[in-house]
Amino acid sequence: MWWIYALLSALFAALTAIFAKIGIKGVDTDLATAIRTVIILILAWAIALFKGTHGGISSLTKTNWTFLILSGCATGLSWICYFRALQLGKVSQVAPVDKLSVALAIALSVIFLGEPLTLKNAIGALLIIGGTIVLIF
Repeated sequence: MWWIYALLSALFAALTAIFAKIGIKGVDTDLATAIRTVIILILAWAIALFKGTHGGISSLTKTNWTFLILSGCATGLSWICYFRALQLGKVSQVAPVDKLSVALAIALSVIFLGEPLTLKNAIGALLIIGGTIVLIF
């Protein structure tokens, strides 16, 4: 079931790039990121309220809060950089290079989470890195 959500994530990420490229024309990218963030905030809270999962907020630990805040900061910085890159470059270059995050996530998951590095994951990461280098140069 996880792969269905992963494929949907990829589809929505692709649409994000197209919609953002059109939406940021002539707009400060930080303002565009702020607008996008408000929409995501409203959507995420609407889903949590609809599903009734918002009550779980009281059970979050200090570790949960710390790493969710760090994740939010990393996401925000990623979006700011992504929108600026989209404004300066082509979607067909920026979006695939942004996916270098997949190879980085594999490496970081091995280093920090102790996840095993399989041959399949290593080859996939190397192919992504190779493709990124081709697109940049």
